Amino acid sequence: MKVVFRNPSRTEAVAGPARVGDVLARLGVNPETVLVIVDGALVTKDVVLLDDAEVEVRPVISGGAGPARCSRCRATAVIEVARHRAAYCGDCFLDHVRAQVRDAIDRHRMLSYDDRILVAVSGGKDSLALWDVLLDMGYRADGLYLGLGIGAYSDRSGATVAGFAQERGATLHLVDLADGYGYDVPAATGLRGRSSCGVCGLSKRYVFNRVARDHGYDVMATGHNLDDEAAQLLGNVLRWQTPFLARQSVVLPATAAGMARKVKPLYRLGEREMAAYCVIKGIDYVVEECPMVGGNTVLRYKDALNALEVASPGTKAQFLFGFLDRVRPAYFATADPEAATLAPCGECGQPTPSSEGRAPRCAFCRTRERVVAAVAARGAPSAGRLVQLEQQGGRESGA
Repeated sequence: MKVVFRNPSRTEAVAGPARVGDVLARLGVNPETVLVIVDGALVTKDVVLLDDAEVEVRPVISGGAGPARCSRCRATAVIEVARHRAAYCGDCFLDHVRAQVRDAIDRHRMLSYDDRILVAVSGGKDSLALWDVLLDMGYRADGLYLGLGIGAYSDRSGATVAGFAQERGATLHLVDLADGYGYDVPAATGLRGRSSCGVCGLSKRYVFNRVARDHGYDVMATGHNLDDEAAQLLGNVLRWQTPFLARQSVVLPATAAGMARKVKPLYRLGEREMAAYCVIKGIDYVVEECPMVGGNTVLRYKDALNALEVASPGTKAQFLFGFLDRVRPAYFATADPEAATLAPCGECGQPTPSSEGRAPRCAFCRTRERVVAAVAARGAPSAGRLVQLEQQGGRESGA
């Protein structure tokens, strides 16, 4: 049979017939990190693949463990979730995802139906799935896409997000980093004191809050999932980053200084669940990773947690939920210790930590000045431009 891997792309030949689980074992693939797709449909580890089968192995989804029939309705299962000791057919799995999002929202009072919600969308599985779930649940959710100028990757991402909004008649704000702020993420490569990933994250947070504030949104929602939050927590604990641990929450409240409320409704769902949701709903998303993400330490933490998850399903959830439910309330009573010191940046007006007797200037304005100066010194303009998108069904607005 022909086995096609995505991200990175490669093709392997495996003799059949063989069970999906046996094929993965022969190829040395951790089942907690992949999803197996045959003829556009998900299959579980017990399905027998014939010798002439063409199989896609997609990253971050696994076959997991459990029965081959849906735990709820006994129909044929398409996805197994090991930590719940359950398997689901397509319809029941979608109900499972919505139930987990509902639990997250209600447990932490993240959202109300009166809120105007701005969802940060990148073109990846998590953010598009979150936007789709919130729209299906009846929330007033609009999207924001920030063009980072990372060549064809950004072009593909922008087009994917625009297509999603177009199909649903949803409002999408498009912001281009180079056009709006004079630089793109590749321009930050080699910048002393801050990596390109650091500049990317800083830029996303800044633009996200600015658009939310300028357009009157009540809540900012991001697609951070269980794997993201558990990996971030592991890194913070390994380095005992106390300020970061204090700020690690699935809800950060609004501040009087102008920081909008920020929520993470997907924190109870893993990457494999979000990718499965997109496949079942037919949501096109960018499978490939950002070409500039190589060496990111969070990916190493995810690998370590996935290795533990194989031996002990539920480890990631127990680690994260234990922190959120027991450790954080007991030892980190304040969501953000810097919130009390926030003041408007003297240059752009966005909230930033300030020291008494000093006029504050935010990290974004400082970093932007350095990157723009570096671009000018190289004698070449910033290359990033958001792909020109046509919005036929959705509404497009600048920010």
